[in-house]
Amino acid sequence: MIPELSNSWVHMKDDERVREILQSMQKAGSNTLQVISDFDMTLTRFEHNGKRCPDCYNILERSNVISSDCKEKLQELLDKYYPIEIDTKRSVEEKMPLMVEWWTKAHELLVNQKIKKDRLAEAVKDSEAKLRDGYQYFFDHLNEHSIPLLIFSAGIGDILEEVIRQTEVFHPNVKVISNYMDFDESGVLKAFKGELIHIYNKKEGALLNTGHFQELRTRTNVLLLGDSLGDLNMADGVQDMKNILKIGFLNDKVEERKQSYLDSYDIVLIKHETLGVPNAVIRFLTDSN
Repeated sequence: MIPELSNSWVHMKDDERVREILQSMQKAGSNTLQVISDFDMTLTRFEHNGKRCPDCYNILERSNVISSDCKEKLQELLDKYYPIEIDTKRSVEEKMPLMVEWWTKAHELLVNQKIKKDRLAEAVKDSEAKLRDGYQYFFDHLNEHSIPLLIFSAGIGDILEEVIRQTEVFHPNVKVISNYMDFDESGVLKAFKGELIHIYNKKEGALLNTGHFQELRTRTNVLLLGDSLGDLNMADGVQDMKNILKIGFLNDKVEERKQSYLDSYDIVLIKHETLGVPNAVIRFLTDSN
């Protein structure tokens, strides 16, 4: 059906169910499709040449935009909270207040740096952030077929947008829900806007953005891409959903997390750095239309 699904890094708990969902979505036509994706470590690479790639926060952290003291403090927060984020023995309920704590402390540190808006582009340009191979087809093909792409990120919206702007794939079909910086009239960071989005409250974020999903109410088939169990709730605002196909990138701590990913995602891509499988699925869903 889709040859790419037989690759060694592709794992499915129930391939028959995947086949049924794909056939149902293809039959409905690409004008009923919307794509909802996480950004960091989902659309961007986790590793390159054996080295971890930066997420939106790391881009700032590794730049000249913030002081070395702030960098150290952000690293301390990462060392403390990242193991909690991926700890399979803790429940999401247990993790939630700790994630809020992490994001809030990180935002406070960044605000204290008085970051200038006009330096964000430079920070992205100088970073080692990389979209996954195949990104050009992914973004361009969705745009050509007028398929809405919602990027739902617990990262920093301003940085995320700059990454896709610099790779020239920020097309009109792309909408971003994320944490956005709030700058004063002289372009200096003074706060973060709106409700905090962290890795485990994307359900609430989805429900706060009902206007977006209302506009897309005829698009009842969803392709969801994520790399954490918190990403599974990104489609909770979708109205009258008929089918959802969930593709998960399992980038790290594979043995401990493999089973929970197989239980939650329809297709799990293990330590794989390209968008080859999502692209093959999109091709399959648009080719017959």
